[in-house]
Amino acid sequence: MNFWQEQRVIVTGGAGFLGSFIVAGLKTRGCTNIFVPRSRDCDLRDRAAIIRLFKESQPTMVLHLAAVVGGIGANREHPGKFFYENAIMGIELLEQARQFQLPKIVVAGTICAYPKFTPVPFLEEDLWNGYPEETNAPYGVAKKALLVQCQAYRQEYGMNTVYLLPVNLYGPHDNFDPQSSHVIPALIKKCVDARERGDTFIECWGTGSPTREFLYVEDAADGILRAAEHYNKSNPVNLGSGREISIRDLVNLIAKLTRFPGEIRWDPSKPDGQPRRCLDVQRALSEFGFQATTPFEEGLRQTIQWYEKNRL
Repeated sequence: MNFWQEQRVIVTGGAGFLGSFIVAGLKTRGCTNIFVPRSRDCDLRDRAAIIRLFKESQPTMVLHLAAVVGGIGANREHPGKFFYENAIMGIELLEQARQFQLPKIVVAGTICAYPKFTPVPFLEEDLWNGYPEETNAPYGVAKKALLVQCQAYRQEYGMNTVYLLPVNLYGPHDNFDPQSSHVIPALIKKCVDARERGDTFIECWGTGSPTREFLYVEDAADGILRAAEHYNKSNPVNLGSGREISIRDLVNLIAKLTRFPGEIRWDPSKPDGQPRRCLDVQRALSEFGFQATTPFEEGLRQTIQWYEKNRL
């Protein structure tokens, strides 16, 4: 508790999905000086805006969560935007953290940084053993460049930079916009809306054969805050549950939990994305005691309940 009481923390993306749980976790841990820059007031692509933010808040720590994200469709439609905005926000933020001699900065990377054919479970050492899956490579490469910057700044300037690799997140307050949402909120919306309309079937992209790992958003927030408290090394760290599920099984499970009784039709002309995703999570456990605790079905139920209550 004393650790956080003494901190002045900027949480970029703090008004977003993960960020809102980070801010709640900081308050629970006793942090009273929390600064959440909103994009309408502070454009993190703009160096002058970041300088102004640092001067006004005088932070002792930055948790960099802000990102431009989306599912396969959004990544295919806006690869240039996803590359530029994610890269430039992190690059400028890290450089100004250096200029202001910030004691610590924690950067949230992405599972999309891993090579397309990474052996399962993904080890942090495998990050550079190939190119990311094509549909989200610009986003993944932009975020992975920030790991290089973190390590380079630690090496040359002695900055305490920490880089984390959260797996796909889900939970209440997620983004359910079908144009930009990730797979779990997209499927929940699709099933609930189809049930409400009385549709006899839903359509899903691909073959259903790829696998994914998911981490409940409250668990992710706890992992990031534990790293902020206890981890001070240059090696990147996976944050995940260590549990893998196929997209086909995921769709069937969400259909069951949302009480959608209809047929599930697959469109193999649409891309599957990366063949498999499942993390080795031992480093997070050994370095700062993080282990996911929310059972997957319980997390899905909480997410579905939130959507059904708030969708209107």
